[in-house]
Amino acid sequence: MSTSFLHLPGRAYIVGGAVRDALLGRPAGDRDWVVVGATPQDMVDAGFIPVGRDFPVFLHPQTHEEYALARTERKTAPGYHGFAVHAAPDVTLEDDLLRRDLTINAMAQAEDGTLIDPYGGQRDLQARVLRHVSPAFAEDPVRILRLARFAARFADFSVAAETLELMRRMVQAGEVDALVPERVWQELARGLMEDHPQRMFAVLRDCGALARLLPELDRLWGVPQRADYHPEVDTGVHVMLVLQAAVALGAPLQVRWACLMHDLGKGTTPTEVLPRHLGHEQRSVALAAAVARRLRVPGDCAELAAVVAGEHGNIHKAASLGPEATLRLLQRCDALRRPERFAQVLLACEADHRGRGGDFPQQPYPQRARLLAALHAARSVDAGAIAQQVAQAGGKSAAIAQAVQAAREQAIARALAQPFAPAEPG
Repeated sequence: MSTSFLHLPGRAYIVGGAVRDALLGRPAGDRDWVVVGATPQDMVDAGFIPVGRDFPVFLHPQTHEEYALARTERKTAPGYHGFAVHAAPDVTLEDDLLRRDLTINAMAQAEDGTLIDPYGGQRDLQARVLRHVSPAFAEDPVRILRLARFAARFADFSVAAETLELMRRMVQAGEVDALVPERVWQELARGLMEDHPQRMFAVLRDCGALARLLPELDRLWGVPQRADYHPEVDTGVHVMLVLQAAVALGAPLQVRWACLMHDLGKGTTPTEVLPRHLGHEQRSVALAAAVARRLRVPGDCAELAAVVAGEHGNIHKAASLGPEATLRLLQRCDALRRPERFAQVLLACEADHRGRGGDFPQQPYPQRARLLAALHAARSVDAGAIAQQVAQAGGKSAAIAQAVQAAREQAIARALAQPFAPAEPG
């Protein structure tokens, strides 16, 4: 735990996630340090490199680990930017830990290994509880998202009743409305990549934040679907099951986001036609696009969500499609130009199939192998050679396009006539 060859002013402590994860026996990530009893000039004089803009943070010149001066914060305006920071040699370690979000993140370890735990973090680790350190939790709405993300990481932890109540009051006070889109997306994206992302959305629903941040998703709970296709019935439950299935399939972020967005249109189905959802795909495309604009979702995630929302119903019906319809589906998905993205589309659709009640999770999903075989066949057609032949015979551009299309349909027909191995449950 040495600071390696530098004379460090003050006393240094490892804080936060590294201490928590060590106590949980989880793999160690980056270590963050807090320095007590030093000034910014002391750190520079000792050889540390200043990098902090909002408060004094320094990089160790050899290990490149972050060292922050102990500090306190005072809220001065709504949202999470409105803080006055005080960092000075008289700020104690306990003062610094008090401003942190959760008790399990408010522990420190001295260089000799001594654990400093003034707010009961070790107790809450043992009890598997996510609990706020102090009422100052309410000053930063990002903490709602962070806590929800920790719930997705630590599946066996519950949220303390008093913390959940505090979060509800924060939502009611409009604090969540002050969050900037980039930070909301950052936390959602990180939570989606945890092992149990559905728990993040459960916590956000419980405190009311989901209705403010993602009302398009929040309204899906309580919307019924046909029980013969969806034994779980509830659309919100279905989307969470799809997310779980995506995790089981090892899906990347783009696929998990598409799974989250794929059925948004069911939340706008007229009550009188429930539990049917005719035309929900195109409504889902529009709603997913609106969410992407609002949260400034990266283009690869937004584009995949649009394709999955619009085409998942057709992909599920792939076994009934002939060569011509199969090729049109591939072209609508831009699969010939972007085969890697189409593979992600199919992964999301498989998660959609498995993310249902009954025996659906155990069923194979042959659509994925069928469409990948069709795509391989269509891409194997030498469009350039065909174009040259048709042009030499006097054919124009329309004739060339028609000939290439016919050749691809024939190739798909031959591929679909061959046996192929369907995908087994992941």
